[in-house]
Amino acid sequence: MTGMIATFLVFATVLVLSALRVITARNPVHAVLFLVLCFFTASAIWLLAGAEFLAITLVLVYVGAVMVLFLFVVMMLDINFDKLREGFWRHLWLAGLVGVVMAFEMVLVLWMKVDMAAMPGRAAVPTGSNTKALGTVLYTDYLLPFELAAVILLVAIVAAIAITLRQRKETKFQDAREQLAARPADRLKIVKGVK
Repeated sequence: MTGMIATFLVFATVLVLSALRVITARNPVHAVLFLVLCFFTASAIWLLAGAEFLAITLVLVYVGAVMVLFLFVVMMLDINFDKLREGFWRHLWLAGLVGVVMAFEMVLVLWMKVDMAAMPGRAAVPTGSNTKALGTVLYTDYLLPFELAAVILLVAIVAAIAITLRQRKETKFQDAREQLAARPADRLKIVKGVK
């Protein structure tokens, strides 16, 4: 057994065990943290496969953004998770059936051993980093769709900010011009006692 296979088996074992703990943990915060461990070990497996761009994207997007959001939502909301778990054993057979079908499909893909390089219309496998190859394809063949997606995302961000920050009648706000124009004589009026 080579060192690469041994390292893969270690990461795969940690990934499967942490995935099991995601669905069996009683505390939802622990489940989210085990899901973060799943993402880190899946990223390590991507690194072993030579897909460093996918590995760092998995860490940055899912662990850095999505899981932090999940963690804050789980910690801030007071959800009765015992009520959500009531139908777990009733639907276990369906989840097991879906798991068996997925495992069968994965074994079928590994058993067929399709040679992706011999597929018609497939470009030659690039030498060097897959991040460099992805960047080359993205900025040459798909430059226009990439730029259009960037413009659409920019418009969506500007629209979301504009909708959020518009002035509403029920919203109280301060007028800086009115505050700067104020004089002490206008703010305080001394009234002498009437006899």
